[in-house]
Amino acid sequence: MTPYELLIEPLQYGFMQRALITTVIAAVVCAVLSCWLVLIGWSLMGDAVSHAVLPGVVLAYLVGAPFALGAVLFGFLAVALIGLVGSTSRVKEDAAIGIVFTSLFALGLVLVSVTPSQTDLSHILFGNVLGVSVADLLQIAALAVVVLTVALLKRRDLTLLAFDPGHAFAIGLSPRVLRAMLLGMLAMTAVVGLQVVGVVLVVAMLIIPGATAYLLTDRFGWMLFWAPVLGASAAVTGIYLSYWIDVSPGGMVVLAQAAVFAVAYLFAPRRGVVVRLVGRSRPVTA
Repeated sequence: MTPYELLIEPLQYGFMQRALITTVIAAVVCAVLSCWLVLIGWSLMGDAVSHAVLPGVVLAYLVGAPFALGAVLFGFLAVALIGLVGSTSRVKEDAAIGIVFTSLFALGLVLVSVTPSQTDLSHILFGNVLGVSVADLLQIAALAVVVLTVALLKRRDLTLLAFDPGHAFAIGLSPRVLRAMLLGMLAMTAVVGLQVVGVVLVVAMLIIPGATAYLLTDRFGWMLFWAPVLGASAAVTGIYLSYWIDVSPGGMVVLAQAAVFAVAYLFAPRRGVVVRLVGRSRPVTA
């Protein structure tokens, strides 16, 4: 089989076309947001929110509301509970995050197990990108447009929040409002990633691209370029590999992103482990 046939054959099927488009959209929006999450140090918060939205998604399904609405509400609820536990007890923030997100995630699992549904809600846990319908694709695209538009319009404010929240406050910005906005974007992005990799793995798409770009460049503008480019490339690679070797698409996408991170970790200019070791081993000449 020629390389051309390898590329074209999967695209003969409508479900593969929708899967590919959905995965690229999810990879791009997750990658853009991951740049701020990595810089602010919200990796664990991303994990918390992505898991905490599960009961919100199930409850939204029950009442016929958009999944994004339930996800955003439970995303903010999780953050509020984390702040409440941390500020009213001796429990530190990392422990509060662990308690809240695991509790809400467990609630979501219970709701999934008892909710009568014509669809398999367990797909929320592990993703079902091959089952994406046209309506699902349109919803995911709409959420992605909202998140990317807000990120584009507020990129300077969010970047200032990441690097110097004190200066942001001094020039009249509200770090609290900016954090709340970022959390809302995080919750909506989690919904975008649910269809592709599910709740369990969506945190990988929210962290790995930004962390990879962070190894490659010192400039945030280039991070915002490299993260979605690498994320989308890994998404396409993962979907094609999943088709040809018959494995989980969501898992393969995350593994492709992890492979890209491993290459950057080892060989990134100036920061790659191998590059630094080679540089140290070179003899000093006069």
